[in-house]
Amino acid sequence: MDIRKIKKLIELLEESSLTEIEIVEGEESVRLGRASAQAQVPMHFGLPPNVQAAAWSAPGAAEPQAAPAPAGGGQEAAEEQGVPEGELVRAPMVGTYYASPSPDAEPFVSLGQRITEGETMCIIEAMKMFNQIEAEASGTVVAILVENGQPVEFDQPLFVIR
Repeated sequence: MDIRKIKKLIELLEESSLTEIEIVEGEESVRLGRASAQAQVPMHFGLPPNVQAAAWSAPGAAEPQAAPAPAGGGQEAAEEQGVPEGELVRAPMVGTYYASPSPDAEPFVSLGQRITEGETMCIIEAMKMFNQIEAEASGTVVAILVENGQPVEFDQPLFVIR
């Protein structure tokens, strides 16, 4: 359905005394409604009626609650969680952490291993792309902060190098 038609429908709804309008064109449908003081009625784009009812029957009821952010940031937050001092290697993206190139291969790095700048430390899979994460400094790996196959967040500490 053309966005211009949807905008025109919104204008018609605002100008009229209607509280809800639904238009069906072939397999596409749009349902518009006025917001009440208690809940807003979302626009539906081509969802079957049973999915619409299930998805929108209780607005806001299934919204996840955000976890509180740790106090402080960076190195201070890591130290509070018992992470050893040193250079943190952080995840440059959201994805899945893999310690080795394949399930039956040895990990790229292990605890106590001496590494050099530019050496591959792990792989993070993001959107079916396998991204090699390289050491930004030379030193010894004193902590591995994630487990193989664990999802990681952007800027999450992965390793500590000293």
